[in-house]
Amino acid sequence: MDRFRLLFQHFQSSSESVMNGICLLLAAVTVKLYSSLDFNCPCLARYNALYGLGLLLMPPLALFLCGLLANRQSVVMMEEWRQPSGHRRKDPGIIRYMCFSVLQRALAAPLVWILLALLDGKCFVCAFSSFVDPEKFLDFANMTSSQVQLFLAKVPCKEDELVRDSSARKAVSRYLRCLSQAIGWSITLLLIVAAFLARCLRPCFDQTVFLQRRYWSNYVDLEQKLFDETCCEHARDFAHRCVLHFFASMQSELRARGLRRDTAEHLEPPEHLDSEPGKVHLRAISSREQVDRLLSSWYSGKPPLDLAASPKVWVGGLSHRTPTLVPGTRLSQHTDV
Repeated sequence: MDRFRLLFQHFQSSSESVMNGICLLLAAVTVKLYSSLDFNCPCLARYNALYGLGLLLMPPLALFLCGLLANRQSVVMMEEWRQPSGHRRKDPGIIRYMCFSVLQRALAAPLVWILLALLDGKCFVCAFSSFVDPEKFLDFANMTSSQVQLFLAKVPCKEDELVRDSSARKAVSRYLRCLSQAIGWSITLLLIVAAFLARCLRPCFDQTVFLQRRYWSNYVDLEQKLFDETCCEHARDFAHRCVLHFFASMQSELRARGLRRDTAEHLEPPEHLDSEPGKVHLRAISSREQVDRLLSSWYSGKPPLDLAASPKVWVGGLSHRTPTLVPGTRLSQHTDV
């Protein structure tokens, strides 16, 4: 159990590991989907190419879109591209790096489908059987043009009466299958050589720009995660304080009416929650207007990437609305939510 827990924590802390895991999962799902596919070519001259190319290209398109949806960095990349620069300088190189990383992972499953289909050859035979040159085969010498086209359209259907036990059908099917497998293995070899060259030649060049873009792309992703977590923490704390202030106001009202006098000393005062250490920066945002202003400021003008800069440069829009809280300070009983 400890090993699984450590593995889960590693995947949870590393965005790249999560994306690689999703990429491998989509590839495995692709193999399973193709192995369970019930391939039925219509064996009609007008629809063979449409059906074959459709099965060859449409599922990869769907898998590509699923890869983009499953990859969180695609959303982060679009937000970084469209978001106002604010107090920061936008670097197009970071956007390009993130785009390349997203496309690289999203294309894995579609390529697996296309390679499986080409190496299997069924889609290729169905799509291009009607386009084979009959002059390459001697068995078509005694057939008319219309008979040849009808025969070629029936090539993928080996159980059809017209082509059953026909040596010409076997020859055409073997020719197209060999061509499909040759294309599939060529693409596989090309991808392997490209990956090998990229891995071997990359250390030969200056890694400074690559390391910078990789660092800042990870920073953008982690910054957004931490901001979302901090917003959730503030929302929980804000709701908790609002509930306590509500009960405190009800307690005061009941005591004013003389209905309850015996529980006053048992209720926790709101000051105790507001005096917790380490959350003063969250407690300072204590109204709905301030929260809306903070979220708007985060979107329109993120703080500069310089921790030595004065916070007044980029939080001035909140200073006139933000109260300064110290431990032991009591908020008003009615909080604007």
